[in-house]
Amino acid sequence: MTQSAALTLAQRLLAFNTINPPGDEEACTRYLADWLQARGFDVQLQRFGPRRLNLIARLPGSGAGKPLAFTGHLDTVPLGAQPWRYDPFGSQIVDGRLYGRGASDMKAAVAAFACACLAQQESIRAGSGAVMLITGGEETGCDGARALIDNVDLPEIGALIVGESTANYPVVGHKGALWLRCATQGKTAHGAMPELGVNAIYLAADAIGRIRQFIPGAPHPLMKQPTLNVGRIEGGLNINSVPDRSWFDVDIRTAPNLNHGTIRHNLASYLGDTVSIDTLIDLPAVLTDDGHAWIQRVFHYCQPLHDEALQLRVVPYFTDASLLTDALASPPTVILGPGEPTMAHQTDEYCELGKLSQAQQLYGTLLNDWMQQPVS
Repeated sequence: MTQSAALTLAQRLLAFNTINPPGDEEACTRYLADWLQARGFDVQLQRFGPRRLNLIARLPGSGAGKPLAFTGHLDTVPLGAQPWRYDPFGSQIVDGRLYGRGASDMKAAVAAFACACLAQQESIRAGSGAVMLITGGEETGCDGARALIDNVDLPEIGALIVGESTANYPVVGHKGALWLRCATQGKTAHGAMPELGVNAIYLAADAIGRIRQFIPGAPHPLMKQPTLNVGRIEGGLNINSVPDRSWFDVDIRTAPNLNHGTIRHNLASYLGDTVSIDTLIDLPAVLTDDGHAWIQRVFHYCQPLHDEALQLRVVPYFTDASLLTDALASPPTVILGPGEPTMAHQTDEYCELGKLSQAQQLYGTLLNDWMQQPVS
C-alpha cells in the first residue's frame, strides 16, 4: 500500500457533494463501502433518512483482545457566501495542499485510516481486529451517530481514534455542546398602534441583554471556562405588525464538571417566565485520563511529528465521540487527524499533503502497536 493511496482515496471522497444541510452522504458512503469491501472489509450500511447512510466496516482478527476502532464523518458544512479560489469538489493539489470542502474536516482522515488499515491488514487479522465507524449527519448534531446507536448492535472495541482535525496532534477530549432555543411570546397588534400589543422581539432583546451576563458554571482545569453564544435570532411576520413571537438560539460549550440539566434549569430561572426554553442538542463532553497506558503510547508515537514536547490538549468543538464513547462502554478515546484545525469550515479548505501522509503512517503504527498490545 503506497502513501499515495490515501491521497487518491481522499480525492475521490472530496469529489462528492455531501453538504449538510440538507445532507446527502449516500453516494459517497456507498463508494467508500464498495471500495472497502473490494479490499477485504466486512461492510454494513445503515440508513437513517432519505439519501443518508452510516457505514460500519470491519477487519476481523483472530487474536485475543478487542479491536481498535476509528470514527469519522462524511458530511460537510455549506460552502459559505465567499467565493472559492479552488473548486470545492475538484480535489485540486496546489503547493502541497489538497483543496476541497471536507479536506480537513474530515475526508482526508477517513482516507488515511482506511488505507492504514489495509496496509496493516495482515497484522490486524492476526491480532484483535479493526473497526471503522463512518457516519453522516455529524455537522448538525451527530444525527448519524445517534441513529447508529439506536438501531445497530455496535461491536465491542478496545479504544477509539476520532480522525477530526488536529494536525496530527493527540487530543484527549473535547467540550460538550448544549444548544437551546429560547422563545418569547407577545401579543400582536397593528404596527401603527403598538401600545395595544406586546412586542415579543423586545422581550427577546431584553433576554439577550441579560444572557450575556449568565455564567453556565465553574471552570474546568483543562477545558477552562464554559462559553455561551447567541448564534441566531428570528421574530415577527411583517414590518407593520407587533410581533407576537420571537426566538433565539444559544450555543453553550461545557466541560465534564458541568451538568446540562442544571445549566438549563439555572438559565430558565435567570431569564424568568417571559422566556421558554427547549433543548435542540445535548452532547456531553469527552475526556480520557491521560494516565491511561494506551494514551501514553499514542503520545509516544505522535511526539516525533512535533518540535516541542506534547502537552495535554482538548478542543472546543464536539465530535461523534460525544455519543459513541458512552455507547461503546467508554473506551479510551483520542482525537487525532491530519486536517488543519483552522481550516475546518473555512473557504478554500485544505489539508496539507505532508500531514495526510504522516497520518496514514501514524495510524498504521498505532494499529500495529495495538495488535501487539491490545488493551483489555
